[in-house]
Amino acid sequence: MHGSWAQSPHSREGRLRLGRKRVGHPSLAMAVAARKGRVTVSPLAGSPVSIATTARPGFLGGWLSRIPLPKWALIAVAVAVAVLLLLFLICIVRCCCGKKKPKKKERVSLRAVSGSSTACLVQPEMEDLERGAAQAGRGKLQYSLEYNFRAQELKVGVKQAAKLKAMDSGGTSDPYVIVYLTSDMKKKYETKVYRKTLNPIFNESFTFQVPQVEVPESTLVMQIYDFNRFAKHDIIGEVRLPLASVSLQHVIEQWSDLVAASKVEEERLGEICFSLRYVPSTGKLTVLILEAKKLKRMDSHGLSDPFVKVHLILNRKKWKKKTTSVKKNTLSPYFNEVFVFEVPFNQIQNVDVVISIWDHDKVTKNEPIGKLFLGCRATGNQLRHWSDMLSNPRRPLAQWHSLQPPDVVDKALGLKSHLKLSLPPR
Repeated sequence: MHGSWAQSPHSREGRLRLGRKRVGHPSLAMAVAARKGRVTVSPLAGSPVSIATTARPGFLGGWLSRIPLPKWALIAVAVAVAVLLLLFLICIVRCCCGKKKPKKKERVSLRAVSGSSTACLVQPEMEDLERGAAQAGRGKLQYSLEYNFRAQELKVGVKQAAKLKAMDSGGTSDPYVIVYLTSDMKKKYETKVYRKTLNPIFNESFTFQVPQVEVPESTLVMQIYDFNRFAKHDIIGEVRLPLASVSLQHVIEQWSDLVAASKVEEERLGEICFSLRYVPSTGKLTVLILEAKKLKRMDSHGLSDPFVKVHLILNRKKWKKKTTSVKKNTLSPYFNEVFVFEVPFNQIQNVDVVISIWDHDKVTKNEPIGKLFLGCRATGNQLRHWSDMLSNPRRPLAQWHSLQPPDVVDKALGLKSHLKLSLPPR
């Protein structure tokens, strides 16, 4: 039996012999197939080898087959890389283009400039152009300054002008000069008019009475006008010289360029200090006039004779008035005078207190220097002072106030009449 089993074609060894006879040696067959590039070998369960014919994979396919990621993940990574590369290329292009454009503009600008000049690639503002055009070609003025410390006098010499702007149709002007100090605008001097010239020689001098303590606060103004017989005189230009910016220890003589005239400046009239006190239970309003300073000069010798008026206005009609004594020849008077008015509590909201400083004159009429008013209709510091007084009954509150032009205060008050009213019943 054993011999018959070994030789039986149905036995295992018999089947292996038959397979070797048909295909030859397995390794030899695989080598032949590999040379022809037509087979792949993979082991199969239940058999030693299994031979199947497939296409040979490419390099990229083999490389991708080694990455342990799904196909959709590989596609997403590839798209992201492509987007980054595209953005990088766009940035490079923009940087290169941005560097080239300014070079072209600079070359074009510099070609039009001859010599050693440089080109300005920034366009100036329109305001700068207008300001430069307004101040160009107005001319210049020569003047001198001399301060006498003993007499406290400032001597201003107007020497000459040169290259003035032509204001007349014939290409000339009729210039003259106005000289004044901002600390005393009421006192102004004028030179003679010189006909049909742009280079007048004046050689005139003027003297101002200026106390030494007020010199740093004053500004010398010299304005050149073109005279016109039948129309308004046109201003050619001006020179403004703050006296605090120059040394008056010695005589000064210099040239200055004319500039466009500034707008009308508000004249400084001075300041006054006073206190207010109101007692609601008794209806008494107390006004204490303390002092004033830097008052406007009203007299020819550069001083004033100031005194203070205190008016009470009820329902826009003058009601009561008190007056201080006159202080002679001073611009910084000290009064320390008190006035008491009876104002019922039910009328305090309808009352305005008008405080004015006047210059006393024995020969002519007294002239007002400045005014201000306090009350519920007031504004600014005046309204704040009045509100503080009402918020702090029985307590005197002192404060400094700047004087205002009398016509401005009168217009704001809008007085109806000058009738004196009787005291309302309490």
